[in-house]
Amino acid sequence: MSNPTHDPFYSSPFGPFYRRHAPYMVQPEYRIYEMNKRLQTRTEESDSLWWDAFATEFFEEDATLTLSFCLEDGPKRYTIGRTLIPRYFSTVFEGGVSELHYILKHSKESFHNSCITLDCDQCTMVTQHGKPMFTKVCTEGRLILEFAFDDLMRIKTWHFTIRQYRELIPRSILAMHAQDPQVLEQLSKNITRMGLTNFTLNYLRLCVILEPMQELMSRHKTYNLSPRDCLKTCLFQKWQRMVAPPAGHPQNFKTEIFPTNHKKAEPARQTTTKRRKRKNSASSANSAGTTASKKRSPATNFSLSSQVPVSISSTRFASSLFLRLYVHVCRFTTRARETEQSNPALGDKTNYATFQITIKNCILKK
Repeated sequence: MSNPTHDPFYSSPFGPFYRRHAPYMVQPEYRIYEMNKRLQTRTEESDSLWWDAFATEFFEEDATLTLSFCLEDGPKRYTIGRTLIPRYFSTVFEGGVSELHYILKHSKESFHNSCITLDCDQCTMVTQHGKPMFTKVCTEGRLILEFAFDDLMRIKTWHFTIRQYRELIPRSILAMHAQDPQVLEQLSKNITRMGLTNFTLNYLRLCVILEPMQELMSRHKTYNLSPRDCLKTCLFQKWQRMVAPPAGHPQNFKTEIFPTNHKKAEPARQTTTKRRKRKNSASSANSAGTTASKKRSPATNFSLSSQVPVSISSTRFASSLFLRLYVHVCRFTTRARETEQSNPALGDKTNYATFQITIKNCILKK
């Protein structure tokens, strides 16, 4: 009876070259595969609830997403929080993308205290564009992910640094319009900037303003308050944190436990001051006057009645500023959509320039 051929790639569990599995159940790279599969199940009817469920499945509650790339006017870096991540992925598809998936090659994994880091220097974000023309865009860069070391294994930080991108058009489309120079000129123009659509870039710029307003929006959604009341309560809480003493034991911790020591401490201080006066009567009198004024200055400067009008005036100005910003953000989004639909090439620059001017005028006006 002939023996079966030996497979050189087979490693027996009882052999010396058996490789043990990782200490966690799911590999980090497999989570990206699951995310790609979930993005494939997206339909045109997928609403905000679907995207919230998608972000809840793959991102932690305090997760952050960072994109770094270089445009014509210099390097850019945008970081958004967990509440804005679902909207980011939805804007990718709203900008004309019909398919999105990530390809990881030669990724490295490392384990830290409470997270698993996945570093992939050759990551490719592939998007299929159906409009304005059928184009496949390959965005290459470095992707660094941090996963929580638990059963869910969700993403804590997402950092994608874009190096270059390529836009691929099928030869069949070029052959169909070979005799039309206008169509060929339109096909030669890029439909993205560093692999991102104008719709996504406009959203990332808005996130710079929307990210600090997340506390106000969450409070408005939770307690159903007006924007002015939300801003007042947020400013009042921050003012309380500034005025409140630091955490831990107070400075007079012993005196609070032993209140009988107060009377004994006062005569001791008086005797010490008398001894100092005997040594230097003139200098001690001047120093006593200055120390008394220094000791009294914090008490006289701090009063709740003097602090409240400042906070009220700041809330009035900040609330009016917030309302103006909110109105201009709404106007900018609608204007960006209209201009982008009419002329995608000019919609990004003109809208952002006008938006910057309106925001500056809004801040300068009290």
